Amino acid sequence: MAVELTEATEGEHPDIIALTNRAYRQAEGQTAWKVESLVAGQRIDASLLAEDLAQPGAVLLVARDGAGERLGHVRLDDRGDGAWFLSMLTVDPARQDAGLGRAILEAAEAWARERGARRMAMWVLRQREALIAWYARRGYAPTGEEKPFPYGDARFGVPTRDDLVFVVLEKRF
Repeated sequence: MAVELTEATEGEHPDIIALTNRAYRQAEGQTAWKVESLVAGQRIDASLLAEDLAQPGAVLLVARDGAGERLGHVRLDDRGDGAWFLSMLTVDPARQDAGLGRAILEAAEAWARERGARRMAMWVLRQREALIAWYARRGYAPTGEEKPFPYGDARFGVPTRDDLVFVVLEKRF
């Protein structure tokens, strides 16, 4: 499936926030491995999104089909020297299991490569083994680096356990 990525407008932010929170944290209607059940509450809010997008090189892209219907979104950060970071890859839960996650990921990689990306990194909770395996099938591999979960900052949600840590995955183009 072909998707088109366009930069999100500020007017789209409320819908993007709502979709992100639903896709990441509400299990209803979703396969268990697709939901971040290790963390309760919100995934993002308006202040966190604004803070994220204020970072140099950050862009929020909306994925649409040929008819212009919104399918999901992804955030990319140009970190310089060919290094990019991917986060908040989101597919509308009502449209999952149709290859959209893969299509949005491929479109995001192409978008970044057209702008000089030579590698793409992301963080995934170490405990989300099925998600890590999904990214591995798409060429992402653990770098050996880990990042701490932001315990105590409710803007990222409320962890349901005390051993959460992110592994860094990377793909070279």
